[in-house]
Amino acid sequence: MKKKILILDDKESIAKIISFYLSAEFDIVWHENPIKGIAWLQSGNIPDLIISDIKMPEMRGDEFLKYLKNNDMFKSIPVIMLSSEDSTSERIRLLSEGADDYIVKPFNPLELKVRLKKIIQ
Repeated sequence: MKKKILILDDKESIAKIISFYLSAEFDIVWHENPIKGIAWLQSGNIPDLIISDIKMPEMRGDEFLKYLKNNDMFKSIPVIMLSSEDSTSERIRLLSEGADDYIVKPFNPLELKVRLKKIIQ
């Protein structure tokens, strides 16, 4: 059985790129914002890993990370944050708040795949 990856990104093109590189080995679920991702989680779906953008409308990825890590049902799900912001202080903040990795956009999808596999396999 394939492991499940949840992608949260308001840009469908990013989700398609990630899916292209990961779908042979993983089941991919995409939602365009964390609000829809939370609804999906609350309906009983538990992914093996979440890849989340930071800057999204309705709810930011860092707010989603806080929600996740403060919820007993979801806090153990590993999270990789994606951001166009290459800020050391932002990276340190999110890693200290529970993110398992932080990858700067534009990113190499093969590098994302290797980092993801180190976390969940």
